[in-house]
Amino acid sequence: MQAPAQNPDWTHSHHFHQGNPLAERNTRWAVVLTAAMMVVEIAGGWIFNSMALLADGWHMSSHALALGLSAMAYAAARHYAHDRRFSFGTWKIEVLAGYTSALALVLVAGVMLVQSLQRLLSPQPIHYDEAIAIGVVGLLVNLACAWLLRDGHDHGHGHGHGHDHGHSHGHGDHHHDLNLRSAYLHVLADAATSVLAIVALFGGKLWGLDWLDPVMGLVGAGLVAVWAQGLLRDAGKVLLDAEMEAPVVEEIREVIAASPVPARISDLHVWRVGRGDYACIVSLVTAPGADPEYFKRQLRVHEELVHITVELHAAGTAAVG
Repeated sequence: MQAPAQNPDWTHSHHFHQGNPLAERNTRWAVVLTAAMMVVEIAGGWIFNSMALLADGWHMSSHALALGLSAMAYAAARHYAHDRRFSFGTWKIEVLAGYTSALALVLVAGVMLVQSLQRLLSPQPIHYDEAIAIGVVGLLVNLACAWLLRDGHDHGHGHGHGHDHGHSHGHGDHHHDLNLRSAYLHVLADAATSVLAIVALFGGKLWGLDWLDPVMGLVGAGLVAVWAQGLLRDAGKVLLDAEMEAPVVEEIREVIAASPVPARISDLHVWRVGRGDYACIVSLVTAPGADPEYFKRQLRVHEELVHITVELHAAGTAAVG
């Protein structure tokens, strides 16, 4: 028996996420800047026997590695974009990199906390002029990297939909590039600690407040930990498919409730396959003879639904209502 002809409407690409070429390019430039500053500081510390330079250089290396991870994640997601093994696309490679980078931020915060407590309990002599110069140069490099990574960091998208049942609505739903956000937070964390360090160093140099340096270190560690916690929460939510509170879930329910063909949702699964793209599986109890394609067409009014699966369970009219 010959197989039925394949309808092109029954198949589609699994490349849901279009990537972020601008962010990828700028992240690579940020890696170059950060790595160059790291090499200069480590070499300078070695040549001039400066522990301050060496410490800041090795601290910079952690951010260079994190930025490098973000850049590699963009490249990997693009490289495997059409690999059939990734049935829902490769966007989560970027999210996984963001989550890993957030863990690195937690480690940085922990190191800052321990070092600050050690300095607070056992004060060490500070070479103020040298340390201030290092802080200023590091801050300038971080500001340059932050400028590179600013585009796309906080960009969401808005959309409006018109429904054929008599009303329309619009909503703005912000979807962050979590990989870019992780790179941006590493740079922001380093910039913030540089600012706090410069303030503390001037306080120590001008007014003899030596304790201000480790105290500012504790404040910086707290800031970095808070930023890392937010990134871990958002990236973890995506990786674990915790999307049932997303606005699109309620929109799916509204479409089915307003459908001219009576139907009741018996099961619903929604997860993200791109920064603002969702896939869903909708199980419906409806009258015998209903067509799944009809409900798919109804749901496609929401363009963020890029992969829709509809399951139908036939029941009497009373069961549907």
